[in-house]
Amino acid sequence: MTRVLLFTGKGGVGKTTMAAATALRLADRGVKTLLASADAAHSVADALAVALSGRASEISPALWALEVDTQQRLESAWTQVQGYLLQLLARSGVDPVAADELAVLPGVDEVLALLAVQEFAASGDWDAVVVDCAPTAETLRLLALPEALGWYLAKIFPAHRRLARSMRPFASLLKRPDVLPPDAVFAAVLSLMDELEGIRRLLSDPARTSVRLVLTPEAVVAAEARRAYTALSLYGYGVDLVIANRVIPWAAADSWQQTSSWQQTSSWQQTWAVAQRAQLAAVRESFAGLEVREVAYAAAEPVGIDGLRSIADELYGDLPGDDPAAVSGADAGLRVESDGDGFVLSQPLPLARAESVDVARVGDDLVITVDNRRRVLALPSVLRRCALTGGRVVDGDLRVRFRRDPALWPETS
Repeated sequence: MTRVLLFTGKGGVGKTTMAAATALRLADRGVKTLLASADAAHSVADALAVALSGRASEISPALWALEVDTQQRLESAWTQVQGYLLQLLARSGVDPVAADELAVLPGVDEVLALLAVQEFAASGDWDAVVVDCAPTAETLRLLALPEALGWYLAKIFPAHRRLARSMRPFASLLKRPDVLPPDAVFAAVLSLMDELEGIRRLLSDPARTSVRLVLTPEAVVAAEARRAYTALSLYGYGVDLVIANRVIPWAAADSWQQTSSWQQTSSWQQTWAVAQRAQLAAVRESFAGLEVREVAYAAAEPVGIDGLRSIADELYGDLPGDDPAAVSGADAGLRVESDGDGFVLSQPLPLARAESVDVARVGDDLVITVDNRRRVLALPSVLRRCALTGGRVVDGDLRVRFRRDPALWPETS
């Protein structure tokens, strides 16, 4: 079973370095590892100080790396869909150059990046896949796509397909069969639906996949990491480690003001150390239940194999039992429990403020909104026969109460 580790964080905090150092440490332990760059900026090559492409290259024993080439995958996977869209746009008089741009479906790059990760994990070629994701905002959008797009396709696509089937005879009579999508387009969309479900299963499996948040001990960065933790939990993804990078050594020391080196530092360094120490304390408090590991501000930029190994030594230690792929975080999955004459659905929402959470039922779906992020959940069958009676946030969990509907539970009436 391939282990998948996703690294993300605010831009500039060192997530690429942490991802590369982790992959290298796994490989040094004999774990056959693939380091994949899913960030459009593709900084992994710079961190490793090697040239990379869309094909996996062996960097060191047991370590391969590549840059996910979404353009190449787009051309090979969406030929039928793009061709149909280009025909539609051409008939509408759209300029061919503009049509080529418009025929690229919004978000398809992100979907193809996820499909690549799933392909790597399913290939059996690697024991671990370490993914350097885009900065936090893009990563959250990326990880929300499988469920959101899958929901849309499951709800809307069948109706569109039935309509197309019923209209096809009339289109043939009118000698305009090209006005309806060909079967190959529907086949491509059906294939996408299956692949999205596979991605969802892989990324939400706490035994296989986890996210690692990288931050620097600064107020703005830590605040974004907290919001990311809440959003990741909302979407059902488990976070198993927080990495505080670029920590000034004196900020981490227990007796920091007693050291001789502290007395020799400038007031500028001392001010930063005091500020970082306060932020580290706040990070440990707010991410209670998650392990927080610190990496000191290096004297030189950690580029290349040797530099990354020094980061890995600090991040994971040099003891055989310190496994970089070990899972230590909580499961972010949904739970449904019986409670008297009803049920309680629990969704982990760590660090969420009660006033920022809203819950609504729409048909057989439950819509959960946290600040500006939303998740649409298909209710389990047992809850579809119940009425939503309320919900509240308790100890980092959203708990939504359902009462049996007597009309649908005749044995209780």
